[in-house]
Amino acid sequence: MKEILSDIDRWRAEGKQVAVARVVGVEGSGPRLPGAAMAVSDAGEVAGSVSGGCVEGAVVAEALDVIAGHRPRMATFGFSDDEAFSVGLTCGGTVRVFIEPLDW
Repeated sequence: MKEILSDIDRWRAEGKQVAVARVVGVEGSGPRLPGAAMAVSDAGEVAGSVSGGCVEGAVVAEALDVIAGHRPRMATFGFSDDEAFSVGLTCGGTVRVFIEPLDW
């Protein structure tokens, strides 16, 4: 989380809204451990990472939806080993990410 704080501070100083996504669970193997975080501004800027793979784009879309006024949510992303390999992921497994608006 520390690596994204400077971006969050800058975005908030610019008047932007921000959502934060955190890995809260991993079943099987996953690219990032629980606690990994990503911040997304309402302008679509991204800091941090929750997967390092194709899940990132889906998390950004979910974060923008949360910023737009929808409820915080738990998003679950699962890939079979074959699917994971085909999109460039090498881990497979299931990743659970909690996404919420930042309200400081």
